[in-house]
Amino acid sequence: MTTISGHLDAVAAAAAKSRLPIPLLSKRVQLTALYLGDLLVIIFTMLLSVFTRGLLPFAGQPDSEQIMRETGLMIVVAWLLMLKLFNADALRHLRAGVTEYKRVIMATGATAAAVGITSYLLKFDFPRSVFVLMFVFGTVNLLAVRWLRRRVMGAIHVRGALATPVVVAGDSGHVDAIAKVLRRESWLGYKVIGAITSDRVAYTPAGLPVLGRLTETVEVITERNAAAVIFADGSFTSPAEFRRMSWELEEHDIQMIVVPAITDTSAQRLEVRPVAGLPLVDVERPQALASVRWIKRAFDSAGAAALLLFSAPVMAIVALAIKLEDGGPVFFKQTRVGLKGELFECLKFRSMSVDAEARLAALTASNQGAGPLFKMADDPRITKVGKFIRRFSIDEIPQFWNALVGDMSLVGPRPALPSEVARYDADARRRLDVRPGLTGLWQVSGRSDLSWEDTVRLDIYYVDNWSMVQDLVILAKTARAVAMPSGAY
Repeated sequence: MTTISGHLDAVAAAAAKSRLPIPLLSKRVQLTALYLGDLLVIIFTMLLSVFTRGLLPFAGQPDSEQIMRETGLMIVVAWLLMLKLFNADALRHLRAGVTEYKRVIMATGATAAAVGITSYLLKFDFPRSVFVLMFVFGTVNLLAVRWLRRRVMGAIHVRGALATPVVVAGDSGHVDAIAKVLRRESWLGYKVIGAITSDRVAYTPAGLPVLGRLTETVEVITERNAAAVIFADGSFTSPAEFRRMSWELEEHDIQMIVVPAITDTSAQRLEVRPVAGLPLVDVERPQALASVRWIKRAFDSAGAAALLLFSAPVMAIVALAIKLEDGGPVFFKQTRVGLKGELFECLKFRSMSVDAEARLAALTASNQGAGPLFKMADDPRITKVGKFIRRFSIDEIPQFWNALVGDMSLVGPRPALPSEVARYDADARRRLDVRPGLTGLWQVSGRSDLSWEDTVRLDIYYVDNWSMVQDLVILAKTARAVAMPSGAY
């Protein structure tokens, strides 16, 4: 891990010292790596499929190697063309994993259809086993390489190299909000160099330098060598003004990005539907609130039951350790707020002294958390056994029972105390529209190290954009997160 990190630091340092303009260097590096990577992956996939076919006990199949020599070049060219036609190699998609992956899958499916139809029309006996293996392996390999590329480029971007310089245009409030997101998500590779706004100020409220006014957009961008401009919602007073601006930017090969007033909404819920020249954006109802939510409940019940059985030996050992340490109760029950504000008893292994609740008032001055959530890194109420089980989130294993009976979910917002909910604002109350979870976006994004605002933001995003795939990803990441001591207090 250290070696990889060192290599990434070296690449970032070299890019920072390069005399080439960073956006130009970045584009060349990305496109070259993408084209060569796709070519090598396709060739490797074809060889792998022929090799694997030779290991299978199928008789009566044509000579796979001979047929691949005859058709290999055609398949490679067709596959690369499909990736191009489906815009799987468009740089604007490389920062959006789901969109990029969908296009790769669509291009691969189209290639398979083209090869299959061509073979049928020409009466060409293409080995079926090789056909299936080739496109299954191809899909997996192309997606794996794209995923790896995003991880490497994201790590380089975080180190400040190969970033695309952008200017954000709009009113100061929107500009600062967009700049804040891009700074927080530095792995995206956008570096905000300034703002363009109609306000007659030198700096935005957040301290971003104002480079010019909206009427000077093209001049400012070309002078500053920006590669892209991001327009906040409300930047244009008419459709005609928007069109003229896009035409001017096209002439200078400047990427134009428009941010609508729809933030923290998953792309899966959005669909652009052009009607009479109007780009209408349909926003679907969150799946967590729709009829498909029974799928999540069924998954929670089955998963919680299996996890309870699997963790039974660990629970027995922990229960014995807690009892032997101070003789107090094994479990800690606390009233929490669940779905639609209903109260339930949340179970945990007791990790604090028996009089922990009585001592809380005396520790209020040491609260390290913002908002209604109490957090303290070195809480003196935590027992020796408690420190260990908290570090690895073992104290939360009894909550599998809460998930089994329907009080909680395996994945969801953090279960809150009634005293915390009493201090919720309108946004924070959105968390109560789904069952609280044993883990969630907050768990895999920093745990106790997160600020109150970030915790609420992540929980609201989860509620608005729930999907079964996202739950599975969060569960997979949780195993790694709970094994790290950082943030677990």
